[in-house]
Amino acid sequence: MSLLGWNSKDIGVDLGTANIIITIKEKGIVLNEPSVVAIEKETGEILATGSEAKEMLGRTPDEIKAVRPLKDGVIADYTATQLMLKTMLQKVCQRYKVNKPRVVVGVPSGITEVEERAVEESVIQAGAKEVYLIEEPMAAAIGANLEVSEPAGNIVVDIGGGTTEVAIISLGGIVVSNSLRIAGDELNQDIINYVKRELNLAIGETSAENVKIKIGCAKPLVTEESVEIRGRDLATGLPKVDTITSTQVQEAIQESVDRIIDLIKQTLEKTPPELASDIMEKGIVLTGGGALLRNFDQLLSEKTQMPVYMADNPLECVATGAEKTLEDLEKLRAVLTNSRKRQV
Repeated sequence: MSLLGWNSKDIGVDLGTANIIITIKEKGIVLNEPSVVAIEKETGEILATGSEAKEMLGRTPDEIKAVRPLKDGVIADYTATQLMLKTMLQKVCQRYKVNKPRVVVGVPSGITEVEERAVEESVIQAGAKEVYLIEEPMAAAIGANLEVSEPAGNIVVDIGGGTTEVAIISLGGIVVSNSLRIAGDELNQDIINYVKRELNLAIGETSAENVKIKIGCAKPLVTEESVEIRGRDLATGLPKVDTITSTQVQEAIQESVDRIIDLIKQTLEKTPPELASDIMEKGIVLTGGGALLRNFDQLLSEKTQMPVYMADNPLECVATGAEKTLEDLEKLRAVLTNSRKRQV
């Protein structure tokens, strides 16, 4: 710490499709906001980020655009991503009086070099001294306290907003990995489509997400639950209130859930035999917000005939893992995708 100058801190960032989570060493999570930004079209000026911007989604006048700049785990809008990341990091640095921090950012494993540079630039512009990038499944494994440097196999399944990433990790590296652009956002879309098709009702993304969080399940619940949904009646065009049950939600998302499980099974099939026996013994570790879908762990255990464990604080694993990497940088340098290190 003394080498970094007074009040320098290590910061971990999970640059997620659904949320940006920022941790500071010794303080834990200091920011957890939706990955949404509202921009004035004419000037390009930021009007709001995070929760405030999310409330504007689908409600803005023509001169304002509220966007989710990350889609399916990749950067869809460079400028908006840079502005959002820069604004959020500066907010944290000012609030906690952090000067020239070292920052590790968890990025999707399918990220391109151009996207890597865009992330690095925005973090440098936000005032970072050094920037490192780490693949999300590796960060999630470190955040879930798995021994990633040991010569033993671990499997981590990170179900985020835009992507599901499955990785077999051993000796500080990813041995086999697979990524699928089906995760939390896709489940929301499944619910929107089902409600439209079966209940003749148009609902928004926020309503669908609330339904998923409250009564979403991968297997039937012991006692069926239901929630009210409000939307637009597609026949009359007028506002309408209806009810949806947990069984209907399970039916709506079943195909996407099955595809996520198939991806995990495909990854297990490609695992070297020596690591497969370790994994059989240790089981599958779930991280990411999507892992919180009720009964998903039970269903996965049935389908793979393996033990399945939920990481502590699954939503925070990538950000925590990113920050922990800095604590043991020399040992974990191999896990960084840009170990060439960007410094100012």
